[in-house]
Amino acid sequence: MIYAVTVLALLVTLALALVRAFQGPTVFDRALAGNAVGTATMMLLAIFQFMAGRPEFVDLALVYGLLNIIGTIALQKFFRYGNLGEPGRSEADES
Repeated sequence: MIYAVTVLALLVTLALALVRAFQGPTVFDRALAGNAVGTATMMLLAIFQFMAGRPEFVDLALVYGLLNIIGTIALQKFFRYGNLGEPGRSEADES
């Protein structure tokens, strides 16, 4: 019963975050909504692991969470610097 309520609450959160991602007035609202979708998906995977009794889903949830963090950092870098890196240029060239 408690798992069903938790899954329902996460699905509502996921739906609201998707609406915000598509209707967000700014790109930062969309980025925040994308991060919320990733977090809700990670929690859903963890809950399904408990319901199914399959511990390998915890590894999937952790990998998905790490990819979510990397994507958020890449998006922030892109908006701050305008690119994700210039090909053929390294930090050693700047010294």
